[in-house]
Amino acid sequence: MPDLPSISGKKAIKVFGRLGFVAVRQRGSHVVLRKGSCGCVVPLHKSLAKGTLRGAIKQAGLSVDDFLGGYKR
Repeated sequence: MPDLPSISGKKAIKVFGRLGFVAVRQRGSHVVLRKGSCGCVVPLHKSLAKGTLRGAIKQAGLSVDDFLGGYKR
């Protein structure tokens, strides 16, 4: 499995946006993103733990490679 970068929640939301996800709501520091029937929750932290980021990617129904493709654009 490829290694995930250490990024902020704000940067992760930008990457999900490049992949077609849209922020639909926010409660506190957690942003809910949707693309069709798939969705995920991303916390707005300065640095996301790799397990937290991996969990958000899995919730979104993406592979780590798909996410990294959006990250490197």
